[in-house]
Amino acid sequence: MKTVAIAGAGIIGLTTAWRLARQGWQVTVFDRREVLHESSWAAAGMLAPGGEIDASTDPALVRMALASLDLYPEFVRDLEEDSEFSLEFRRCGAIDLAATEEKAALHSTLGIHSSPCVFRGRPARHYPNDSVVDPLSINDALRAVCRRYRIEIREHEPVTELLSTGIRTAQRDYPADRIVVASGAWSSTLVPGLPRSYPVRGHLISFDVAPGLLPSILRDGHTYVLQRENGSIIAGSSMEDAGFDREIQQSIVEDIRERAAQLVPELAGLEPSNCWTGLRPATDCGPIIRRVEGTNVWVAYGHFRNGILLAPYTCRTLEEEIGPA
Repeated sequence: MKTVAIAGAGIIGLTTAWRLARQGWQVTVFDRREVLHESSWAAAGMLAPGGEIDASTDPALVRMALASLDLYPEFVRDLEEDSEFSLEFRRCGAIDLAATEEKAALHSTLGIHSSPCVFRGRPARHYPNDSVVDPLSINDALRAVCRRYRIEIREHEPVTELLSTGIRTAQRDYPADRIVVASGAWSSTLVPGLPRSYPVRGHLISFDVAPGLLPSILRDGHTYVLQRENGSIIAGSSMEDAGFDREIQQSIVEDIRERAAQLVPELAGLEPSNCWTGLRPATDCGPIIRRVEGTNVWVAYGHFRNGILLAPYTCRTLEEEIGPA
């Protein structure tokens, strides 16, 4: 059986593993920590190109983001069918209090639909196609499909070197016919010559309230609030150049809490039920999803704030390029 070695057990690595295993590949996934432990666990789960795309956005990222959002319903159906898990996915729309007419006009030319609205007396734009997914439900489903397709997961065993015949870890060498590097912020250390990957830390907080308070995503600039089906409200976020430091800064938590309460007055006076950080995998040129020329190596990294959104597009692209076993 032909083999694939994947460096990185986040949502990009595991969705790719799932797709390739369905194509008959024997897949082994390696990670320096636990499976789905980095930004795949920490993300809020917004699928919202309307909040990410402006005049400075690379056209390639625009194309990827819109294509991936279109793929999401099919992606969710396939993953639910293969895993026998139910995913929390809703096309709930978003209300953007900071959207300008100029930005809305740009979005319209790109195929991102919005319309003017009023939210609690403030002018805003409504983006009907923006959606949310609970990353934790995706993570549970991915663990199930890994078991179903006998995908081997090797935790605490990072890939240290790519070989012409496979990969090397501290434990031993593993032969592989194809290699995928999806190691997030650590990716470029494995593939010299490609754009540098690096972490950008972000804080998020949650509140436990009754379901039904927020039917849509609500955002204002870099502040956003969304509600899960169980009532939990997620608020974010921040962007910090802190290297690989995951320490929670209470001053940032308090800033997000105050910003969230300005958007949703019902949160005023409530203490967050939880707070956490994640390391977004960034580059200076956007996501890199392609084959390394002249090799048996594919790379998929640099998704930054959009790893959950871009997962369907990324795994579909790698599945098509690598092909069946």
